[in-house]
Amino acid sequence: MPHILAIDQGTTSTRAIVFDAALRPVASAQQEFAQHFPAPGWVEHDPLDLWSSAAATARAAIERAGLSAGDISAIGITNQRETTLLWDRATGKPLHNAIVWQDRRTADACAALEGAGHGPMIAARTGLLLDPYFSGTKLAWLLDTIPGARERAARGELAFGTVDSWLIWNLTGGTVHATDATNAARTMLYDIGAGRWDADICDLLRIPMAILPEVSDCADDFGSTRPDLFGRPIPIRGVAGDQQAATIGQACFEPGMMKSTYGTGCFALLNTGGQMVISQHRLLTTIAYRLDGQTTYALEGSIFIAGAVVQWLRDGLRIIREAGESQALAQAADPAQGVVLVPAFTGLGAPYWRPDCRGAIYGLTRNSGPAELSRAALESVGYQTRDLLEAMRADWGAAAQGVLRVDGGMTASDWTMQFLSDIIGAPVDRPSVTETTALGAAWLAGHRAGLYGGPDDFARQWALERRFEPSMDATAREAAYARWQRAVAATMAF
Repeated sequence: MPHILAIDQGTTSTRAIVFDAALRPVASAQQEFAQHFPAPGWVEHDPLDLWSSAAATARAAIERAGLSAGDISAIGITNQRETTLLWDRATGKPLHNAIVWQDRRTADACAALEGAGHGPMIAARTGLLLDPYFSGTKLAWLLDTIPGARERAARGELAFGTVDSWLIWNLTGGTVHATDATNAARTMLYDIGAGRWDADICDLLRIPMAILPEVSDCADDFGSTRPDLFGRPIPIRGVAGDQQAATIGQACFEPGMMKSTYGTGCFALLNTGGQMVISQHRLLTTIAYRLDGQTTYALEGSIFIAGAVVQWLRDGLRIIREAGESQALAQAADPAQGVVLVPAFTGLGAPYWRPDCRGAIYGLTRNSGPAELSRAALESVGYQTRDLLEAMRADWGAAAQGVLRVDGGMTASDWTMQFLSDIIGAPVDRPSVTETTALGAAWLAGHRAGLYGGPDDFARQWALERRFEPSMDATAREAAYARWQRAVAATMAF
């Protein structure tokens, strides 16, 4: 029986999952890797950790499934987006650590570009706001900082890529330098309307276009793995950034469908079909997917801290030993205290875009303790999601469907999902397969390989595990959300 291998390279770990011909997961492997914080607001990964963990988990998943490379029809890749790498084309060696999407080192450079009036042009072409979140200014920083890098780049000696490109390069033994449209759309260098790298923006950032990868569809031919990796070559046939892969995995193929993924951060996408909706409420316009040369667009809202707030409870405050304890503490909290946590640890994302903000807690009393802080942490995810959905509905109008499909690690918490439904005032659907990021990558690769049917066939396979319906009184909902908005305003003022 043919199978598909999905490599899911995330911010804190890499997973590989083998799916069978019915798109059921049959085996998986996961490996965490180190996070590096060389300066306040800086976040880096060792590129060799990203590659070695991908190779190791891929081998382990195939072995645990009791299969060999000959049983794998194709590989699909999904990855943390915006994270920026630069390497030597001749040796394949990275010139610097990867600069992670969370990194804020280019905030001043973005402010200078905004002050010079370049923001509107960049937004019109890329759909993105001028923010250190995206790859463009990260790449410019690398070229400026590494001695001789800009000159070498101009001579075509270097290669730039997001994590997908780095993995493809290593999997194929350096024979393929490519990315897909969804990852290209997150670099701030790609014209999402014209479907090409933007020469004007590259000139503005002094980035030689010779270092950029070829841009392909999400389901396409990305070469084959070198024979020594798995015993025989395996074709790579699907690539998508993690949030777009989750959108596909949630079968959000119809305009108006929305999904929200809760991992390290939270990322909500609203399918807008073939229409590029330019946000008036500081959301991002992006590519949801590109299949058979046809681009489908989305509005996206990005929250930098979601699951990471639970990690902070565990590793920073040390009031829990494992993530699951946060739900029990939240249930035991005194709701009358109304403690509010604004988790702006690495700035505020959409719709505020304030990289200078830092976290704050409001409403503490002498009786506030671990339970109240845990409740406030979990509630902050719901409040931030509502911020995004309010902006989406304002941009897209009544066409936005009422149901929110959710996935990611935090969705295992029934308490958190119920609060999410309560605060947004809409149903929240949790699918039976919550690993939707890997599932989306697997479908892309399997579809291209001829193993799986088209989007309509895949959508019919989507299955609901549980629907959460709002039960909070409307007056209480609006009062709680107004309290959150006051807390955010106070944080930005500080």
